[in-house]
Amino acid sequence: MKILVTGGAGFIGSFLVDRLVRDGHEVRIYDNLDSQVHLGSTTRHQKKPPYLNKEAEFIYGDVRDRESLAKALEGIEVVFHEAAAVGVGQSQYQIKHYMDVNTGGTANLLDILANGKHRVQKIMVAASMSSYGEGGYRCAKCGDMRPPLRTEEQLAQKKWELLCSKCHTVLTPIPIPETAERQCQSIYALSKLDQEEMVLNFGKTYNIPAVALRYFNVYGPRQSLSNPYTGVAAIFMSRIKNNHSPVVYEDGLQTRDFISVLDIVEANILAMTKPEADYQAFNVGSGKILSILDIAKVLIELYRRVADPSSVEPHVTYQFRKGDIRHCIADISKIETKLGFKPKVSFQEGMKELIRYSQEVEAIDLFDQASQELKARGLA
Repeated sequence: MKILVTGGAGFIGSFLVDRLVRDGHEVRIYDNLDSQVHLGSTTRHQKKPPYLNKEAEFIYGDVRDRESLAKALEGIEVVFHEAAAVGVGQSQYQIKHYMDVNTGGTANLLDILANGKHRVQKIMVAASMSSYGEGGYRCAKCGDMRPPLRTEEQLAQKKWELLCSKCHTVLTPIPIPETAERQCQSIYALSKLDQEEMVLNFGKTYNIPAVALRYFNVYGPRQSLSNPYTGVAAIFMSRIKNNHSPVVYEDGLQTRDFISVLDIVEANILAMTKPEADYQAFNVGSGKILSILDIAKVLIELYRRVADPSSVEPHVTYQFRKGDIRHCIADISKIETKLGFKPKVSFQEGMKELIRYSQEVEAIDLFDQASQELKARGLA
């Protein structure tokens, strides 16, 4: 198959390219080599990363550039649409940028296909768990529910957990299924929801099989350690490598679902090859719960073993950021049942791989700079 991977030079996209090439496909990468993704800064950047697969064709271009994107689609049979501006906090003040890249770029892609000749037979789009907002919860007395975000008044009192609206007891987080209502709490989440719904709508309209994969918290090598708006594991890794304490908001007991980039790639391959995936959305997570504080502790412990007997410890701030959710865990029963997906990389092994990668690359700690930006705008 002749396959296009938008954002194919990035963290997830590049691993996907490697797998597709290994499986014998003819792969074309379309990427604008965004400096924040690769360098963690706004410095102009057009240098291909050293890990980029040399057997794949590379086209430098932006998804907002219709003419360039149209050329990249020539002869393509399958599209993996991974290109996106990423970062929840930053999206709250770079609103036009996020909507232009994510919503507008996806509109460009679909508009080209809708109005021109092409050979595309299937499209996979990278969607996001952020579109759920808060996860699923259960009250022992009142049953399952989807509570709204915690109020600033509650957070100011350092009452971190969500409470039942009926009996006011603390709620227990439960895995969230694909059928749950989406409650976007950021511009980033809205733009990712746009990408998902546009691609699925387009697929159904034109009878082109489309699949949306709602990624949960992805970690692994090639994730920029100098991008302060990337995943929490990479941000913590950058802090630790620079002998700075990883900063943990609230009490650190908020939980997420972390999944290795290698498992994300496997989910994409299954989505491409299995007709059971067509026209549907799937959660892609580990189905396991981990606290943010535990992530910091595990990274520090593993890093000490292989690199540096540093004395840094997690810095729990007991402060909050606007719009942050408390818990969100993936219900992965649908992708397990329909596509046979099973996460294979354990968190410990995945973190060891991230640490090995951190020894080979530069990590500029820009967390404080990003934090000050959020504070200056009243977002933290």
